[in-house]
Amino acid sequence: MSTRVGFIGLGNIGKPMALRLASSSEVQLTVYDVAPDPVAELERAGARAATSVAALAAKADVICVMVRDDDQVRDVLGEILGVSGDGQTVVIHSTVGPDTPGQLADTAGRHGVKVVDAPVSGGAMGAADGTLAIMVGGSDEAFAAARPALEVMGSLVTHAGPIGAGTKLKLARNLMHFVAFTAATEAQRLAEAAGLDLVELGKVVRHTDAITGGPGAIMHRATTAPIAQDDFWYGVFGHVLALGEKDLTFAIDLADELDVDVPLARLALDRLGPGLGLPSKEK
Repeated sequence: MSTRVGFIGLGNIGKPMALRLASSSEVQLTVYDVAPDPVAELERAGARAATSVAALAAKADVICVMVRDDDQVRDVLGEILGVSGDGQTVVIHSTVGPDTPGQLADTAGRHGVKVVDAPVSGGAMGAADGTLAIMVGGSDEAFAAARPALEVMGSLVTHAGPIGAGTKLKLARNLMHFVAFTAATEAQRLAEAAGLDLVELGKVVRHTDAITGGPGAIMHRATTAPIAQDDFWYGVFGHVLALGEKDLTFAIDLADELDVDVPLARLALDRLGPGLGLPSKEK
């Protein structure tokens, strides 16, 4: 049997997510957005268009919400609950505050409606080709209800834990994402001061990250506790630390020579070892 899915919010990522659903023979899709053009595109792809959130909610068992912020999510949920029936599941794809999913679930539960928070990672490209990572928080029952739709849109669907866990996992992931972006700007300033080609630096970074896995390459342990000396990871991360402290020291020396401010590099030199679970070398 196909799943009756509604999708609200057809923006840069929501639209390609909905197009993936429209292409699935296992989904009956209804969509809604305040902008007419993406709705028309989804209709051409085989979806039905609803005239309002309430009209969509009346025709769907699983309702995906990908709107801008917490306030819009609350407004949409309020309209859904005005017409919803027992057994519906609302899937919040928007990245919201860590406490918001629990509040939404409490409100919806009084109407017999289940909520999962299911933010995504992978951007518009991942949404278009169905390779998103989707991080889900919610009960086992709610996750099971949402899963058929989620697996159409993402190639990695992980049940992170109870309601709110998906959002917290996304926030942890994006903390690394944007700190890394900031570190990239620091590296660019250093390279520019050294007279290097920043476009070529970007090519090298993307090429090598595709091979090594980038920052995710160190993320295999199930804990951040200090590593015992007889642990397999002690030797592996010891090698990472030795290389990191050497190269960071050289980079900071070059920055000092070129009068470039590199505060993240200095912080990394102090914190890399403890962060890995190892003591830093005496400096």
